[in-house]
Amino acid sequence: MKTFEVQNVKDTRSGFGAGLHELGKQNPNVVALCADLTGSLKMDAFQKDFPERFVQVGIAEANMIGMAAGLTIGGKIPFTGTFANFSTGRVYDQIRQSVAYSGKNVKICASHAGVTLGEDGATHQILEDIGMMKMLPGMTVINPCDYNQTKAATIAIAKHNGPVYLRFGRPAVPNFTPENQEFEIGKAVLLNEGKDVTILATGHLVWKAIEAGHLLAAQGIDAEIINIHTIKPLDAQAILESVRKTKCVVTAEEHQRNGGLGDSVAQLLSMSFPAPLEMVAVNDSFGESGTPDELMKKYGLDTTDIVKAVEAVIKRKN
Repeated sequence: MKTFEVQNVKDTRSGFGAGLHELGKQNPNVVALCADLTGSLKMDAFQKDFPERFVQVGIAEANMIGMAAGLTIGGKIPFTGTFANFSTGRVYDQIRQSVAYSGKNVKICASHAGVTLGEDGATHQILEDIGMMKMLPGMTVINPCDYNQTKAATIAIAKHNGPVYLRFGRPAVPNFTPENQEFEIGKAVLLNEGKDVTILATGHLVWKAIEAGHLLAAQGIDAEIINIHTIKPLDAQAILESVRKTKCVVTAEEHQRNGGLGDSVAQLLSMSFPAPLEMVAVNDSFGESGTPDELMKKYGLDTTDIVKAVEAVIKRKN
């Protein structure tokens, strides 16, 4: 099992802030809109250095999406920023009608997703957002795993013509992907080659999958681990090549089982290469208040849950 060097421990929302600030220097058409959460979204640096391209909308998320859609008509590339719950659930109608339906070049950037939001509780811990966004025609859905990858993804989506949903989080997590990496939308990243099982992980669960890989290696199980940072478009070629080799797969995500990465992989396998599949995800439940670590354990999203899923799926393969 390959060993990864952790450069530091940082929150992915700071990766977004750093990427947005870099874009401010690179592209004069990039504009930012925030719904009264500039500090939480780490948009401060952009606001300070490019005030003429920053709009503080206030607690008016639906208006923010409408403004962003309008700005694209003048050739601007708007990045909207608020919590994932408010970026999707509160404004789904505006996204569907004003952004997705007309193919507007809006980048919907969403922090504090999943149960790792922690103590703010179930009303803020959205676990349905990936499903909501991936079902919209033409919407690209990206869920990077660490600070460096989130920064790279933020920069990359500015060059993509069309609506994008970029999901990231609040807690500090191991930062292990290369600095100044090139981020390719829709191209999965092979982290570890293996022959016994494929682990497809996204977001915060990527590092958990790496930890699980080391525990599995101690048991003599050789896991192939792939970082699926882009949920849509899904890298079908990479997934199928891996599963054809290993003959079984585990998906891992901080999201509901319904509508998430696991659902997309199940659809792909059923149509192209049926194989045993286990999903590490929240099982039809809302979250609750607690520390991120406590909630990850309670809702079955921890390293040991990936190990158990691998053990179960290998038995099904045999």
